[in-house]
Amino acid sequence: MTRRVVITGLGTVNSLSSDLEQFWNQLCEGRSGISYIERFDTTEYPVKFAGEIKRFDPSPWVDAREAKRLDPFSLYAIAAAQMAVDDAGLSFDKEDPFACGVLIGSGIGGLKEIEEQHTRLLEKGPNRISPFMIPKLMVNAAAGQVSIRFGLRGPCSAVATACASASNALGDAFKIIQRGDADVMLAGGSEAAVLPMGLSGFIALRALSRRNDNPAAASRPFDKDRDGFVLSEGAAVLVLEELEHARRRGARIYAEFLGYGLSSDGCHITAPDPCGKGAAKAMAAALRDARLDPSDIDYVNAHGTSTPLGDAAETRAIKEVFGEHAKKLAVSSTKSQLGHLLGASGAIELLVCCLAIRDNLIPPTINYETPDPECDLDYVPNVARHAQLDYVMSNSFGFGGHNTCLVIGRYNGR
Repeated sequence: MTRRVVITGLGTVNSLSSDLEQFWNQLCEGRSGISYIERFDTTEYPVKFAGEIKRFDPSPWVDAREAKRLDPFSLYAIAAAQMAVDDAGLSFDKEDPFACGVLIGSGIGGLKEIEEQHTRLLEKGPNRISPFMIPKLMVNAAAGQVSIRFGLRGPCSAVATACASASNALGDAFKIIQRGDADVMLAGGSEAAVLPMGLSGFIALRALSRRNDNPAAASRPFDKDRDGFVLSEGAAVLVLEELEHARRRGARIYAEFLGYGLSSDGCHITAPDPCGKGAAKAMAAALRDARLDPSDIDYVNAHGTSTPLGDAAETRAIKEVFGEHAKKLAVSSTKSQLGHLLGASGAIELLVCCLAIRDNLIPPTINYETPDPECDLDYVPNVARHAQLDYVMSNSFGFGGHNTCLVIGRYNGR
């Protein structure tokens, strides 16, 4: 019999709020976490805003000496993981460490460390490079540091599939528990690319919105006047548990993890398949894995990045998979408020789905003003909506053509 997997803990660090309930309240109120960048001088940059985490203080989780040995993306992951563990009420000293693991994705990893050490190399020479450079910048650093923090010795890995990284990490963790290789997994994603190199790279790709006059209105998924995504940063980690393990310790259960679907576009390194065929395959695979019909899904948290091509392709994919039910389906993009957390986006969006199920409340797509004929679904415009939510889908699509879809459902107590 296939083991059932539930979600029992949530933690996040993001530009809107790193307090879980405050984050959720502000999200449902339609607040934006997008603002002008303060970390570095943007005078010469054609884009001057992002979903920047202002004045992050790691001291509640890591002492000052250790913090210097960690890139921000690892610090964000540690903070989010500790919040999730606390939220779940887990005590790892009561657990078999070999039955508990970590899977945290990142699209880029330690970009701040790459920037700083490259500058040092050019200015001071190879003998002045930090011995902590490699351990700080490697994509698996966040997963490794979280496993060390809690002394977890079960499966530990990292995923790097661009903007699908966190969703892949969560889906892989789900399957690890399902097949019996672990009882508990800390899974999610972390990203810290709001930096000169990160911003410059996405500007060069012409991927970012340039609404410098009104940053909070820049991310406008599915709106006709959308002009690109907003670079953002942060982390989210979820505690996944085998159902009986969670029951035995009396855990509060947010949702049951039901389905995981994957595909590849196989057509372009940065642009989506314009017909959405790959995305549709991933959604259909997740539904099949969850043993659900399309009509069972009540809400889709869309990838919805606010790019002209991506939003139209995702709309086509949803219509292909859901058919007539697509007209009744609530679809929203919380990137309208948070921006695009790149490799962490899938984790914070599944966290949002858990809270949506808990409260029967769908967060809105803000900044939706002008309908686009190519995007003609119900995008829950501008105002949160109460609705009965039993089954929810979360989409993540990454550069390279990576398509990932997750399905969760209300835990029925059985």
